[in-house]
Amino acid sequence: MAKNKLRKFAEFDAFENTFDFESGRELRGRWKEDYFGNDHPIVLELACGKGEYTVNLAKMFPNKNFIGVDRKGDRLWRGAKSGIEEKLKNIAFIRILIEDITQFFDEGEVSEIWITFPDPHPSKRREKKRLTYKRFLYLYKNILQKNGIMHLKTDSDSLYESSMEQLNAFGAHLHCFTNNLYSSNLSDEVLFIKTYYEKMYLAESKSINYIRWSFDNV
Repeated sequence: MAKNKLRKFAEFDAFENTFDFESGRELRGRWKEDYFGNDHPIVLELACGKGEYTVNLAKMFPNKNFIGVDRKGDRLWRGAKSGIEEKLKNIAFIRILIEDITQFFDEGEVSEIWITFPDPHPSKRREKKRLTYKRFLYLYKNILQKNGIMHLKTDSDSLYESSMEQLNAFGAHLHCFTNNLYSSNLSDEVLFIKTYYEKMYLAESKSINYIRWSFDNV
């Protein structure tokens, strides 16, 4: 297992669509010009894991640029490799901590952010680590363009409930929300992209929670 991880780390570092703390930071404010070579909107998937959402979105929307962000290179390896195999030119992956996101994207550089099935950190003492806690919301607001959209998908009822509390306290504009996505009237094809873990949750009869919001009121 250790050898396999080391191999993936080495391959990840060598891929043309991957970046780490140093190389990614050099592109701050210039992702469109210096990496993607176009003026298309930038969409992030935070805590993207294997990058399934990032890859599927990139295939669905060739006129947008997609960047998956996670701290684990062996997970990101799968998404980066899929991007190369699929010959996707509108995709990239960065291995960093979400706390450092403003070091890699300039103010207003991002048009949309997805948070898909992050660690819910259910214990009260770890609530500040939840990716919808207020300290993270300030970071997202900083890099999002005016009226930029954010999404959360989670199987965790506690994360859904705490996210609603944080967003309301922050003054965010809630566009829509549901504690049972696949029984709701939200039929957007993007919402029906299913990750490996999401399929597992659904097989266990878990409901999927979803929130869409922006910071245009803040």
